[in-house]
Amino acid sequence: MRHDGRSLARAGTRLTLITSTTGPRPADFNDVRATNLAVVLRFVRENAPCSRADIAASTGLNKATVSSLVADLIERRLVRETGLTENRVGRPATMLVLDGSPYAAAGIEVNVDGLTVVAVDLSGRQVLTLRKSFPGVGASASQAVAAVAALARRTVNRMVREERRVLGLVVAVPGLVGVEGRVRFAPNLNWHDVDLAHDLAAALRDPEFPIQVDNDANLGALAEHRFGPYGGAGNLVYLTGEVGVGAGVIVDGRLLRGGQGFSGELGHVQVDPAGPRCGCGRLGCLEAVAGIGAVFGRFSDGGPTVSPAVVAPEIDEVVRLARAGDRATLAVLADIGGSLGKGVAILANLLNPQAVVLGGHYVPLAPWLIPAAEAEARVRTIAPDAGGCRIVASTLGYGAAALGGAARVLDSIESGRLPARP
Repeated sequence: MRHDGRSLARAGTRLTLITSTTGPRPADFNDVRATNLAVVLRFVRENAPCSRADIAASTGLNKATVSSLVADLIERRLVRETGLTENRVGRPATMLVLDGSPYAAAGIEVNVDGLTVVAVDLSGRQVLTLRKSFPGVGASASQAVAAVAALARRTVNRMVREERRVLGLVVAVPGLVGVEGRVRFAPNLNWHDVDLAHDLAAALRDPEFPIQVDNDANLGALAEHRFGPYGGAGNLVYLTGEVGVGAGVIVDGRLLRGGQGFSGELGHVQVDPAGPRCGCGRLGCLEAVAGIGAVFGRFSDGGPTVSPAVVAPEIDEVVRLARAGDRATLAVLADIGGSLGKGVAILANLLNPQAVVLGGHYVPLAPWLIPAAEAEARVRTIAPDAGGCRIVASTLGYGAAALGGAARVLDSIESGRLPARP
């Protein structure tokens, strides 16, 4: 059972429906109907297979309204009937499940070493996953736009061949992304004030679907919240494990963005004043002492830097040495994990999340990082046992941010932005 307030049928709680607006202007009928359609669609996703009677009982909508809404969703091919079930009290009922076969939601992640695209159907089933190498560090923003546009066109063409319509595209970027979608600063890509959504729409010649841009950690958190093992957690944090360290924060079931959309820059919180210099120019930032670059810097004399092209092979070598019991490697990972635990303790004291999920390149190193991080967090957290906060490794793979982009599109559909009838 989900614990974020959305699976209300199982919790025995009625959904709150919007039937009017506050203020002098009454709600438009179409707005109310779109809201109720979204309520029914979300209920079917979380409770399928379910009947019309189940929906009415849990939402408070009357049966006639539910029948009309379900008929609309079936016509839009968002929901379909699966036949009768007799395994219930009373008369057999026609059961409903998600359809969405004509649609796809897409997300693309831009990173220092490549581009990843994930497309999902309405139920969240992945229908396309591609990863393409791309020199994000050395490429200009215009070159990145061209590369992302090419990958987007490839995705759309693939979906068209499969008779699917793309409902939206969200691009994940490792940097500060304003609430309007402009990339203000992406240090690891060397971008400054890039209107990526506008430029990408122009490159794609104003496609029919909306294009949005968001921070990669935010989208990783959305992916974990919708698809990960802790999807039922109302409060969780996703930490990127790429060249930078960012935090996507879910509070009470909603993404925390901050006033300008710049929340979550945990990587630039100082945890060791005597530590190495960070790429931002400060000393001892979490990114400098516990980022992936710091892992490699401890094995060389060159400092905490690593070429994006060799990240994966370097990670594989560190894992090999750790599995072989190499003492120096184990000591470095334990130290890195301890530094990571300092950052987790800040999150635990400030936000009290149920879980902190380590993503990206942290995942293969998690068996050695997590024990030290847990021990350090436990010592530095005011509440007993780190306030109930668990540190876990992501199960969503390296495409979590791209998957989160697709999840954001699905969220918008469930918020009432339904596709038109075919």
